[in-house]
Amino acid sequence: MRSRRPPSIVESFNYAFEGIIHVLRTQRNMRIHFAVAVLVLVAALISGVDKLELIALLLAIAFVLIAEMLNTAVEAAIDVATTSFDPMAKLAKDIAAGAVLIATAVAVAVGYLVFSGQVADRSSKLLDRLATVPAELTLIALVLTTIVVIATKAMTGSGTPLRGGLPSGHAAIAFACWMAVTLILEDVDHRFLISSVTFIMALLVAQTRIESGVHSSSEVLYGGLLGALVALAVFQVAQ
Repeated sequence: MRSRRPPSIVESFNYAFEGIIHVLRTQRNMRIHFAVAVLVLVAALISGVDKLELIALLLAIAFVLIAEMLNTAVEAAIDVATTSFDPMAKLAKDIAAGAVLIATAVAVAVGYLVFSGQVADRSSKLLDRLATVPAELTLIALVLTTIVVIATKAMTGSGTPLRGGLPSGHAAIAFACWMAVTLILEDVDHRFLISSVTFIMALLVAQTRIESGVHSSSEVLYGGLLGALVALAVFQVAQ
């Protein structure tokens, strides 16, 4: 019987990329790790970290991604080997998940050590800027957003003022906050970065409403647009 020839270098790389793509497609945690890694690297480039700090961040990111891939491989191998509940199989999965947790904790610690000084400096400037902005503008924007949301629900006859229906109140408030923060930071350094982080937080709020089944995608989209436009209108009128 002829032995199977070993894979070529190109085939080996192809298998490796297929493994990475498979984990990204099937594992939600891996997609989250990748998204966070991209945000961290963008923040590192914008804030101008030095070479050693960048090396530390890259190693921490690689540590987390490798741990997550090994965890996925262990789970897949155990699922193939066992067809019924086995305490040892569960223990092996728990250990692999624990390795990911340790890697993530180390990565968070590295990120804190790298960014803590710069974040503290930016935060002090941000707080000084916020102190000079009329608080009533943001308050008026949020109150008006809430009123419009309740009025729209009353007209459409869907949901309750605090749950369900068109539009999503949570999404409206979240995106109103994002728009307010973006407009407040008009003259602040790294405005784009701070606005992007706030936007991502608003998206996460909207996603939870969809995943929990409280709102549909269209209700969340309408709520987000409504909140952002109301906040924009308030700040434009006040200027």
